[in-house]
Order: sequence, then structure tokens, then C-alpha cells
Amino acid sequence: MAKLSDLIIGHPEVDNFKELERLVAHAGESGEMFIEFDVKPDYKNTPKKWEWILEAAFTRGVHYGD
Repeated sequence: MAKLSDLIIGHPEVDNFKELERLVAHAGESGEMFIEFDVKPDYKNTPKKWEWILEAAFTRGVHYGD
């Protein structure tokens, strides 16, 4: 299981929500079965429905939104 906090801590180069979305998509494609949203992303551009957006990215993978 991937934890959002682990992804954020493990990738300090990610500094906005769009990059986090891409990182979450990669986690989904790398074989992780579940993602736990244990923290709210603290980026200026984090949307109100961030959970839905990240869940969709995790489920659909890196080609989501292309």
C-alpha cells in the first residue's frame, strides 16, 4: 500500500499538485494496489477535490489526462 505522506516525503523535488498527481500515477503503475490519503497535500494549487483527482490518477496511471 502506498501512503501519500511517504510519496511526498520521499520526493522532495515535487513542489506542486500537478507533479504530485504524476507521482501518484507512477505509484499506481508500479504495482501498488492501494493508496492511503493520510495527509492533505500542502501545495498552493491543491484543488478542493484533491482526493478524487489523485484516486483517478492512481487508478488510470501516467497516461491519465494526456
